[in-house]
Amino acid sequence: MPKRLQYHFEPQRGWMNDPNGLCFFKGRYHAFFQHYPYAPKWGQMHWGHAVSRDLLHWEELPIALYPDQPYEDDGGCFSGSAVVKDDRLYLFYTSVSHSLGQTQSLAVSGDGIHFEKYDGNPLIPKPPAEGSRDFRDPKVSFFDGCYHMVCGTGKDGVGKVVHYCSDDLLRWEYQGVLAEGVEYGAVIECPDFFKFGDHYVLMFSQMDRPTHSSMFLTGAFDGERFTVGQAQTPEAGPQFYAPQSFEAPDGRRIVIGWLYDWKKELDQGADYAGALTLPREFSIAEDGTIRLSPVREAAPLLTERDELVTLSEREVLIAGASFPVTLPKPLTEVKILKDTKTVEVFLNGGEASYTLWFGK
Repeated sequence: MPKRLQYHFEPQRGWMNDPNGLCFFKGRYHAFFQHYPYAPKWGQMHWGHAVSRDLLHWEELPIALYPDQPYEDDGGCFSGSAVVKDDRLYLFYTSVSHSLGQTQSLAVSGDGIHFEKYDGNPLIPKPPAEGSRDFRDPKVSFFDGCYHMVCGTGKDGVGKVVHYCSDDLLRWEYQGVLAEGVEYGAVIECPDFFKFGDHYVLMFSQMDRPTHSSMFLTGAFDGERFTVGQAQTPEAGPQFYAPQSFEAPDGRRIVIGWLYDWKKELDQGADYAGALTLPREFSIAEDGTIRLSPVREAAPLLTERDELVTLSEREVLIAGASFPVTLPKPLTEVKILKDTKTVEVFLNGGEASYTLWFGK
């Protein structure tokens, strides 16, 4: 059996992929995740659940959502997000059934452990006309006086993010296509739309890209349409996908992704697969450059050199894999977090970062 990661969450057994429902609730950080508990491979999705007090050491809790309803009888409970309102935790997720396909549903908890699914599920029973049967990954955020939900979809080869608004988290009004582009692929996954200071940020995942799959757009928002100003891909991966963000109690915007990939073979002897990345602090420099830097809790674990990492002006070699160095400024800082079978490299405070699972 391979060694367990020390500073990253991985499930005790079974498969995990996208982080879901990231939040701080009742004194602990909560990370839910796409989970198939019966084998280390993708299957009908459940929502696994882990908690932490320091973002580095995680405790796995009982499964939060089982696919036990008729509107989940096919793919199960796909990805989604969390909102804390009136001391209750709301989980929004994509429910996948044979009869309805991909729809958006809700579960609510008072203690953050036991969840009751909403009687009115699915909240959004079909995709909009601009979307398709690929209609998933609801991310809900509150800003500018209302709750905003974005979902990933696509139509006719054009990836799209569609947008809904609500005042009460139960009734959602369709607002239209927030952003779209053939350059993002046929279907966008795991969108995340939030306000950061005076900036509006749209983050999402692009399918079937071996590196730089996580897109970060900054721009203007008029209440209906998002106009792109800058497009950036600071994280190269290759084992980094489906990042999601949330606001910590101290105001930091924290991003966590999936540390694995769909094509990776199991480590020898493992009966589990997948992990969460080191949490990153999201920031925007004065010139608009996005940074994904290690959370301050990880500072004692960081080094400036490692035998697995070799740097030059134009490339970084990590465990024998070569990646181009794409920085807006000259290289001035290197921070490395090496765990038992993963390594994450951060350049210039997170202006560029690399995430690799080197375990075999």
